[in-house]
Amino acid sequence: MIDRSQNISADHKDWEWIIPEYFNIGEACSDRQISLKNGKQTAMIVEDDQLGSSNITYDELAAKTNQFAEIIKNLKLEKQSRVLVRLPNCLHYPIAFLGAMKAGCIAVPTSTLLTATEVIYLAKDSEAAVLVTDHETWKSLEPIAEELTFLKAVFIHQASHDLSSDYLDVKDLGIEIDKIEVCTPNPATKSDDPAYLVYTSGTTGYPKGVLHAHRALLGRNPASKYWFNFSAVHDRILHTGKFNWTYVLGSGLMDPLYLGKTVIVYEGKNNPNQWVDLIHKHNATIFIAVPTIYRQILQKTQSTKEDVPSLLHCMSAGEHLSDEVFERWNSRFGLDIYEAVGMSEFSYYISQSVHRPIRPGSAGFPQPGHKIKLINPETLEEIKAGEEGMICVPEDDPGLFLEYWHLPEETAKYKHNGWFFTGDYARYDSDGYLWFLGRKDDIIKSFGYRVSPYEIERVFKAHPQVNDCAVIGEVSGDKVLVVVYVLASESSINPDDLVEYGRANLASYKAPKVVYITNHFPRTKNGKILRKDINRSTATAFSTIR
Repeated sequence: MIDRSQNISADHKDWEWIIPEYFNIGEACSDRQISLKNGKQTAMIVEDDQLGSSNITYDELAAKTNQFAEIIKNLKLEKQSRVLVRLPNCLHYPIAFLGAMKAGCIAVPTSTLLTATEVIYLAKDSEAAVLVTDHETWKSLEPIAEELTFLKAVFIHQASHDLSSDYLDVKDLGIEIDKIEVCTPNPATKSDDPAYLVYTSGTTGYPKGVLHAHRALLGRNPASKYWFNFSAVHDRILHTGKFNWTYVLGSGLMDPLYLGKTVIVYEGKNNPNQWVDLIHKHNATIFIAVPTIYRQILQKTQSTKEDVPSLLHCMSAGEHLSDEVFERWNSRFGLDIYEAVGMSEFSYYISQSVHRPIRPGSAGFPQPGHKIKLINPETLEEIKAGEEGMICVPEDDPGLFLEYWHLPEETAKYKHNGWFFTGDYARYDSDGYLWFLGRKDDIIKSFGYRVSPYEIERVFKAHPQVNDCAVIGEVSGDKVLVVVYVLASESSINPDDLVEYGRANLASYKAPKVVYITNHFPRTKNGKILRKDINRSTATAFSTIR
């Protein structure tokens, strides 16, 4: 391992952003490696528990993304039209995601865990012109396809049989790409032009669109040195997440591809042994996961560093890593796990790194280039070390998002006085380490995902036998489960039925695992439910389904 123990304060002072006038994420993550003579290098490997292993070189990625861009350009869409991508981890994901941006469109990554109703909401809200999905997803959407008539085209990955629709012209993505023999020049995009639109849980009960510019990729450059720890040999990065998540889009797709690395991803059922097997099979040098995956490997396997001799660096984000997991991982594998903090609006800008000793519990340091401040939001004054303040980011930081999609008032609420007010609080200790305190709101982190209670409550309030409800997070072992307290009507109600109702109408990570039936809620004088005061003592019956 390269010794990088030097102090990073000089880097903070000397860091200089180089943001060109014109830049395109799609080209930077594919064509750039051709110009650097790395075209034969493997860009991505996908391990699918049903389909086996597949891979693509940078030469092939550049060609396929250009072909996809040509398909989109042939549709004669308006500039910056949205292309919604709902695919599992597969090679067509980077092809569609990067190709859409090459065509001058805005890519909209979405989760395969979302229900058909949720997908339609995102398609409508983003005003998507194109949907790229798989056959299974399309079959779930087809019964309500009349709601998708605003789409200009639907492309299906791995189509298995008839794709006809009474409402839309549905085409096989693979066949359509193979038809493209000549690619015309792609439109030039500026660094500040919109590039991709991600959705996050908001406080209104509906997902909120977060629009990023092409410069967002360059805005994450500090992370490549101060969170990643790329070695002198060619790095091979195994990421355990799904591409739709902002965390994975950056650390498991755009950032490594921009730097010419090899990305390894998995699609299928989770088995802790598989991660160790994949590291060994592909000689992965960097492993990126959420804390739950690290804990599962420690609890359910006997693996040690001898089983993964290629592994040099481990990274984590999405939820807090416990001291126990950190210490046990180091004991078993001889490696530290480096955490990072980020958000949909501003990816992993605070992190631990090999440049400073890890202080367990601390988030580390703001990366060079990111000149954040901890501010008292009431006085707008910067707070002193040891005091709690809101993390604020200067609006000219290239990694910061552009705006909330179609929500100008929401954007103005958080972007003002030259700063983006993240809503997250933290404090510095006397040695300059930052201690992340989180948001002063009700957002729940469940299985690594941020979940809005309002979004879940909105669904449950639609149930005819529910008068009111409140959603909170409840710790169960090493997990945080989403639970719902329901104020039932006079008619009898079965908690098990409500659990199934949640599963049918919400993505699996949002669906409550526990339902409590209660007769009352603690409330303010204005009638607002006090979630922090809710506990089992208020419940008269409950149902638990794991």
